[in-house]
Amino acid sequence: MSIISDLVDNKIRTEEAASKAIKDGEILSELLEGILSKKDEIRFNSHQVLLNISEHNPEILYPQWDYLEHLLKSDNQFSRSIAINLIANLVKVDKENKFEACFDLYFDNIAGKKTMVAGQATLNAGKIAKAKPNLQAKITNTLLNVDQIHQGKQTELMKAYAIAALNDYFDEIADKEKILDFVKAQLASDSLKTGKAAKVFFREPAAK
Repeated sequence: MSIISDLVDNKIRTEEAASKAIKDGEILSELLEGILSKKDEIRFNSHQVLLNISEHNPEILYPQWDYLEHLLKSDNQFSRSIAINLIANLVKVDKENKFEACFDLYFDNIAGKKTMVAGQATLNAGKIAKAKPNLQAKITNTLLNVDQIHQGKQTELMKAYAIAALNDYFDEIADKEKILDFVKAQLASDSLKTGKAAKVFFREPAAK
């Protein structure tokens, strides 16, 4: 039986599968192939295990960076979304500065019409900004203009994601005025989620 079959059949938990994959290259390869599956249960479970590894043992997945980066070019929105999430967790061990080289490829996903993909890229922006201080100004500019960049219909929702991302590294930014002005403007948003995100932002200690 494969590790994915065990996951689908609930014979093994995500954490245990991740532990096995860290020690066994064949299992890791199976999971990397699994995220390309057209079957939801296989793709989902493979993603969850790899996400666990990327969060707790990113150095294990870092050698697979090029494979994941290639998925950012996929026509499949699930593949792009998965790659977006995993790469964001690998940035903290990116000693070769691979992310700098694929910055535009990564954040171009915000410009798409699919909210799922654009939303994941936006939400992960804060995590990347914390790991890459040299890119904070560029990332901030992208987030502040998210409603103009995103080509889908959910531009107000995208602002909520941008606020959450900005809050991740707000305390590290020297010039906070533009961010504060952006968030204040969203307090009157027609989107309940965006308005709530703005209120939460101002309740956070970092934003006081």
